[in-house]
Amino acid sequence: MKVSEILQVKGNILYTVTPGTPMLEAVDTMVDKDIGSLVVMEFGELIGMLTFREVMKTIRGRRGAIGEDSVGEHMDDHPITITPDTDINDVRRLMLEKHARYVPVVEAKTLLGVISFYDVAKAVFEAQSFENKMLKAYIRDWPAESEE
Repeated sequence: MKVSEILQVKGNILYTVTPGTPMLEAVDTMVDKDIGSLVVMEFGELIGMLTFREVMKTIRGRRGAIGEDSVGEHMDDHPITITPDTDINDVRRLMLEKHARYVPVVEAKTLLGVISFYDVAKAVFEAQSFENKMLKAYIRDWPAESEE
């Protein structure tokens, strides 16, 4: 299974901010849209990610306050990226190794979407469920061996 297949099912809704967006506004967007990450864009290009992790680090560093800082001061400015042709097993390994819950999908500097750990788990579960059903149907329809 490829990342492009997950994006087809998931759709292409993207929530983005600029590095100058106030952190409080970004957090409000994350809460209002019930999402765990925002893509940080500047001049049409991906320059970072703001996830729940960066928000929590900001709050901890400011002793419980979000502050007046901008997203650019707290974002992950070196997010790992994948392409639509990346195999889902490679994505799983990469997310586990890098402790990444959200990974932007980029093709030739064009942002196509964001794959979350949830998206990967759901796709794997659905693929395994389908395979399980097919195997059970195959076993149930197993032809009887003739006794000679």
